[in-house]
Amino acid sequence: MPYSHDLAWVSGLRKLQVLSMSGVDLSAAVDWFHAVNMLPGLINLDLGVCSLQNTMPPPVHSNLTSLESLLLHHNPFNTSLVAKNLVWLWDLPSLQVLYLSACGMHGPIPDVVGNLTSLQNLYLYSNHFTGMEPLTFRKLKKLQWLELSDNFINMDVTKLLHLLPSNELQVLLLSQNSLTGSLPHWIGRFSGLKLLYLQYNKLAGEIPVGIRELRNLTDLYLNSNNLHGTVTEDHFTNLTTLQHLWISHNSLTVKVNSTWHTPFRLMSAGFSSCILGPQFPAWLIQPTMETLDISNTSIHDNIPAEFWTGSSYTTLDMSKNRLVGMLPTLGDLELYTLDISSNELTGPIPTLPNALTYLDLSNNNLSGPLPSGTEVLNLQSLLLFNNSLSGTIPCSLLQLQQLGFLDLSNNLLQGTIPKCPQGYITSSIATLNLNSNNLSGPFPMFLQRCRKLILLDLAYNKFSGSLPSWIGSRLPQLALLRLRSNMFSGDIPGQLSRMKGLQYLDIACNNISGNIPESFGNLTAMTLAPNDSGALFNLFGSTKFTDEYFINLYTDSLLVDTKGQQLEYTRGITYMVNIDLSCNRLTGQIPSEIGMLVALKNLNLSWNNASGIMPQSIGELRALESFDLSHNELSGEIPASLSALTSLSRLNLSYNNLTGTIPSGNQLRTLDDQASIYIGNPGLCGPPLTRNCSGTHKTTFVREEHEAMSDMVSFNFSMCLGFVVGLWIVFCGFLFKRKWRVACFSFSDHIYSLRSD
Repeated sequence: MPYSHDLAWVSGLRKLQVLSMSGVDLSAAVDWFHAVNMLPGLINLDLGVCSLQNTMPPPVHSNLTSLESLLLHHNPFNTSLVAKNLVWLWDLPSLQVLYLSACGMHGPIPDVVGNLTSLQNLYLYSNHFTGMEPLTFRKLKKLQWLELSDNFINMDVTKLLHLLPSNELQVLLLSQNSLTGSLPHWIGRFSGLKLLYLQYNKLAGEIPVGIRELRNLTDLYLNSNNLHGTVTEDHFTNLTTLQHLWISHNSLTVKVNSTWHTPFRLMSAGFSSCILGPQFPAWLIQPTMETLDISNTSIHDNIPAEFWTGSSYTTLDMSKNRLVGMLPTLGDLELYTLDISSNELTGPIPTLPNALTYLDLSNNNLSGPLPSGTEVLNLQSLLLFNNSLSGTIPCSLLQLQQLGFLDLSNNLLQGTIPKCPQGYITSSIATLNLNSNNLSGPFPMFLQRCRKLILLDLAYNKFSGSLPSWIGSRLPQLALLRLRSNMFSGDIPGQLSRMKGLQYLDIACNNISGNIPESFGNLTAMTLAPNDSGALFNLFGSTKFTDEYFINLYTDSLLVDTKGQQLEYTRGITYMVNIDLSCNRLTGQIPSEIGMLVALKNLNLSWNNASGIMPQSIGELRALESFDLSHNELSGEIPASLSALTSLSRLNLSYNNLTGTIPSGNQLRTLDDQASIYIGNPGLCGPPLTRNCSGTHKTTFVREEHEAMSDMVSFNFSMCLGFVVGLWIVFCGFLFKRKWRVACFSFSDHIYSLRSD
């Protein structure tokens, strides 16, 4: 586009009053301000999202005396507001609207902002402003809208409010800063205020009753602070226009009369982590309510029937309470998001709304079969883990075309995965967790269509047969594969190494045989340090934004067998790089290519039949924290490179045929219970074992053994010689003494005659 090079052509349009070029690439227009400065009649200037650079030379003075609206948002200026090439900003006497959000601005807000006495709307959010607001804010008598959210402003909130004009201000957005202190009791003097956003700060103290004097208030956001105390009906007496009330994630208790009729009609409200219970807050049943978060609010009660019929919910979170009873039919509701996880609900899963996209009923006592006939639903996330659901998995569940997250783990499901018509099987699924059920049959064939699959957990079931060779080509994005404690058999398919994103592989406790593939060295995700762009990070770090309410797309934890125990990982699993092939029937040598997987944190090959020597390349696994080769048939010496594993916190080489001196140094000296690491290897010697393998000891041992052997030979020779000499004396006596011969023969004849009688 011609505009990406120069704005000189604009300077000739002397009567131009409105110039809007939002979104046009002006990265090459170095002197853009000099061009527009030639337009004295300009009233509105919009150059937002134009890639403008902070390279223009400063002007002598500004000719834009008529300019009322200046929009420069989302340009990479990356400078401070006191920079020389921005001094013209403070020489705009008619300016009413200044939009400088997301421009990389840093440092303090300068005092010269007070020069803009005509200013009505000031947008400075999503920058890097620090320090305190300037005293000159008091001069902005006409200010109606002030947005400073998502910065680093750190000051007492009372002092900040003292600096603001209270007459005209209608919108005050200060969320996501570092504001401290308590809200003043005189906050009601901002009588014209409609929107007050103070969430995600460090505010403390109680919410003052004086807040009820904000009679025009529609939006009040105080969530995610350090507020405490009690909120009563008195706080809301005059707030007849209130529509959005969010006080979640504070230490607040809401105490109101059970028959209280609110003076307002809310559209959204959040009380998460406050105390509302133990009774269900009936005052929240309002026909206008669309979004409600009452999670973790100490409610121990039934959900009233009128709750489901008296409102227009689209987003509802009642998780982490002690709600009891059964869920009614929900098919007539317009719900998009429903989270009632971690309660004490019983009974079957009811009929679901067609519009529902997110459903989390996990961690309850639900029973009965999985819902069928669901293929017409728009479900994207279905989380039903940790219940008592039984029966088989219906085809309709696998035909949800929008389904991306399915977790049925830790239930009582049984049978085989159904063979559904291929044309109707979902291909959008990103996570499938069937862990800890009683499912059987071969590796699910329908997964061939699931090319977006990132996490697959089939552990602790009765799946059998061999692992398919198509797993590498048909599941190209798979990052976590967990098949432990099943009955899979056959070899490890070399095609596994085609999955470049695979960073977690667990096929322990099966009947897998054959060799460990040398091609494992091609597992790219295990050769790079985990970062925020990996598939698991994108999965576990994702959130879905619905109005003012954040929902985690995947919140279940995973139990990882590492360091000799089961550790629970949630979002930390995104940085876990793991290979666990333990408790199988693998044979052959450990391939040296395993040393290429330098990001590995856990490597477990124990309880197999691996033989040969440990590869020297093991020393390249510098990120390794847990290493287990116990109960194999490994021989030879332990490579000295093992001492280079400076991150190691658990090592087990027991019960092999290893020989020679145990390497020492670095992390090996700090490991717990060191003697047990090497037990069952009689050929090993040296610390931490008591068996000495120094050169002196070996010589003494050989010499003593040689001397003992010599003594034994001498003893046997003496015995033989004595026998021969004694026999020769007797023989000579018979030869030369006639009486000996006669006596001997007479004795023999006498014995013979006695035996004959």
